[in-house]
Amino acid sequence: MEIDEITGAIITAAIDIHNGLGPGLLESVYECVLAKILTEKGFVVETQKPISFDFIGLHFSEGFRCDLLVNQTIVVELKSVEKINPVHKKQLLTYLRLMNLEVGLLINFGSATLKEGLERVVNHHQPSTSSLLRVNKISGETI
Repeated sequence: MEIDEITGAIITAAIDIHNGLGPGLLESVYECVLAKILTEKGFVVETQKPISFDFIGLHFSEGFRCDLLVNQTIVVELKSVEKINPVHKKQLLTYLRLMNLEVGLLINFGSATLKEGLERVVNHHQPSTSSLLRVNKISGETI
């Protein structure tokens, strides 16, 4: 599957969860439910995966944990907060860079609607020409 197809499936599942459960539960609840739904759809989902990396000669065996890693391709960072802050996007971009991955999703289940709480973060990714994924628009551009 292409990256855009995988992210589309993740977003669809997240929307279903948000519509079904609503906002305000613990992040761990949304993580568990999203992982189960994606696994049932045939995706390989790793939760709270420890990520190791090296920097200037130092090795960090568990430098961070990503909430979800889907098909070893997409990092999903989950939040259940009132509002996404710029640091949350920067955090996800850092994860993508350290893991050498192209695309991540920042999903905030705490927002009133999931559309408000969804960000697609890219690290040098060129979307496919047939992409059906059109999430957030900023000044006329689709990201």
